[in-house]
Amino acid sequence: MADPITNIEELRAYCMHKTAVEESMPFDDTTLVFKVGNKMFALVALDAQPLRINLKCDPERAQELREKYDNIIPGYHMNKKHWNTVIIDRNLPPGLLTELIDHSYELVWNSLSKAKRKSLESR
Repeated sequence: MADPITNIEELRAYCMHKTAVEESMPFDDTTLVFKVGNKMFALVALDAQPLRINLKCDPERAQELREKYDNIIPGYHMNKKHWNTVIIDRNLPPGLLTELIDHSYELVWNSLSKAKRKSLESR
């Protein structure tokens, strides 16, 4: 199955459908940030062509992905051990982008305290 994400509107909708996600532009007017529990899990460069997104990733998996895919590189302006930049183009295997967004969200979600997760779920 192909990824449902081919443009910024679909990317934004996919990120925003997750529990307790908030969006903002805290750095500048070209970087859209998605947070859960006030912690970032995705940053989108709105002015980049092709579209690109920074996603948190398990360090071992981050390295494996970079070695396997030319359009996954160390996170731009991020801790390169924990973040990847994914260049969204036709070279991404179907389903990989949504899987990586989910992985990033889950890493951040699971880093929140149990009490914080519970309060966010009840919103």
